[in-house]
Amino acid sequence: MWKKYIGDKAFYVSVILLIVPMIVQQGITQFVNLLDNVMVGSLGTTPMSGVSIVNQVIFIFNLTIFGGLAGASIFGAQFFGKGDEKGLRDTFRFRILFGLAILVLGLLVLVVFGEPLIRLYLKEDASSPQEIASTLEHAKSYLAITLWGLLPFTVVQCFSSTLRDTGETVSPMAASVIAILVNLVFNYLLIFGKFGFPEMGVSGAALATVIARWVEMVYLVGHTYWKREKFRFVKGAFRSFRVPGELVKKIAITGTPLLLNETLWSVGMTMVNICYATRGITAVAATNINGTAWNLFSLIMMAMGNAIGILSGQLLGANDIEAAKDTVRKLLFFTVAVNIFMGGLIVATSPFIPLMFNVEDAVRQTATRLLIVSGSFLPLTSYVHGAYFTIRSGGKTVVTFLFDCLFTWVVCLPIAYLLCTFTSLSVVWIFFFVQCADFIKAIIGGAMIHSGVWANNVIDAKTKTPGPAGEAE
Repeated sequence: MWKKYIGDKAFYVSVILLIVPMIVQQGITQFVNLLDNVMVGSLGTTPMSGVSIVNQVIFIFNLTIFGGLAGASIFGAQFFGKGDEKGLRDTFRFRILFGLAILVLGLLVLVVFGEPLIRLYLKEDASSPQEIASTLEHAKSYLAITLWGLLPFTVVQCFSSTLRDTGETVSPMAASVIAILVNLVFNYLLIFGKFGFPEMGVSGAALATVIARWVEMVYLVGHTYWKREKFRFVKGAFRSFRVPGELVKKIAITGTPLLLNETLWSVGMTMVNICYATRGITAVAATNINGTAWNLFSLIMMAMGNAIGILSGQLLGANDIEAAKDTVRKLLFFTVAVNIFMGGLIVATSPFIPLMFNVEDAVRQTATRLLIVSGSFLPLTSYVHGAYFTIRSGGKTVVTFLFDCLFTWVVCLPIAYLLCTFTSLSVVWIFFFVQCADFIKAIIGGAMIHSGVWANNVIDAKTKTPGPAGEAE
């Protein structure tokens, strides 16, 4: 029985080689993000809350980019598995065009509606006028500078997602590590005004992030072109921006549900956080601490989700359906087992993590309880996360939309809204009941995976990707 769920040594070696660069990249990212929050948190509760609110608003933009690129990634991974270099190049072009379109739209929304979006988190009946005014001012100054980093972020996502479709995770990791170190150094210099730099506080944190984004983009784009004999999808990629209409149609049909899913899911989660904010600035700060720490401890879960999508996608593209099913089953078992341990670590360290932040005792106590809930649910969350990537890898994007986004809007958000509006429960209990909804998702996801309906080759041998004459093949 256990052979169905546990692979051999070669299996785990291949998985580890794939996920370790992603874990290192995200691990350094989240660790520095934790240090960023500690630095900003040292300025006080309202500066940290202001930055947290802006990051939650930007989160919608980020997830929209991820969602739009995800549809192309399904095809990119399968084109690579099939050995279709031209098809991979066309998916890369599609990503660039889509990313730039979303960038323009995102900038318009954030410039015009930035302040109203921030005000959604500030409840006059739960916080003092002084707290609201201070938080709003910090959030506005942070947002104004952060916008300059959205272009390099978009370009990096287009390049790194295409590289990962080929199984290349080292160069995106290296780019991220460099950017993170730059961000950390400039955070220290600009937040606190060290070594002759101006003391900019929250604005310094934003500027440091922007500088790091541009450095990351320059490195990753430069490295990819330097190694273009290896990463051949960039050869001739910008001779034209033509993408075959048949492929655009396929990506649109498959990817639109993913785009809507990521965008509407992020909006739904933002609405949930707005519900939490009805409990005051204390709740905003505590949920920020919880989210920052959870991102660090959930690294393996995130990497395993990507691994499931990449490995199963490549096998499906090669028409090895049974191997894809077997791989997914073993990867899901592995991610749950590992995250039982990681969840225990969150619970064990929950009393100590909030001590790193310069916040009131009430914020620390609330954050500790939120961390205990998060750690307890991490194994379940890891299974749901893996199930999402499994279903997505076979092109069942309408199902993933129902599984992820619709579920958030019709189950999670109503739970949060009703409990916040009609009860006096603390944010901790509300958070707990929202997390309990994952039991339902786990049952649905498990049934779909067991049925095998997700295992499809979305490109098959009939997909053609002709290009204009003279284009690099």
